[in-house]
Amino acid sequence: MLEEGRDEFYYLTVMNENYPHPSIPTAAYEGVIKGIYRYATCGSVAVVHLLGAGAILREVIAAGEWLEREMAISSEIWSVTSYSELAREAAALERECRLSPTAPRKISYLAACLSGDAPIVAASDYVRAVPQMLVSYLPNRRFVVLGTDGFGRSDTRSVLREFFEVDCSSIALAAVQALVDSRRLPSMRLIEAASRLGAVASDPPWQR
Repeated sequence: MLEEGRDEFYYLTVMNENYPHPSIPTAAYEGVIKGIYRYATCGSVAVVHLLGAGAILREVIAAGEWLEREMAISSEIWSVTSYSELAREAAALERECRLSPTAPRKISYLAACLSGDAPIVAASDYVRAVPQMLVSYLPNRRFVVLGTDGFGRSDTRSVLREFFEVDCSSIALAAVQALVDSRRLPSMRLIEAASRLGAVASDPPWQR
């Protein structure tokens, strides 16, 4: 950064949860720096994108596996290393297009990765405003955001994630809802998923 005169910095986030990390795929190096890379595909042709960051990525992976196993729904799992970096680059390109309307329009790295019109579910253990930074840069598609708005009063990680609805079950249910809202699945599939997951109607976390 000093030698190349680049106005940027990198940081390492340290978490208090121990779990094994897979080796980084060679093809993921660019995505790790730019903010997102494809971790895996659960099933054959993915019909929904599942985005996860940090420790919540494990919940996203589990949700993708559950959707394939229990509902025969294929998904594409993406690891988000920086929601802000993705939003920053997309905003810069949007501004460039606005100020230079005759120049060829460039596609953001975010839009290039999440091409097509499949619905998206983004989960984070930050407040929802963080992943919501991406919504306006992927228009005309269903984009569901799950985050930790409110105050948690739970004694374990699993209970806390269930409370904030960023656990495996909540992510899987949100994915089915996004597919139903996008008219890619009949509404009965959402009823089926809710029954299988034991979902119960309640006030949102920020109102409890």
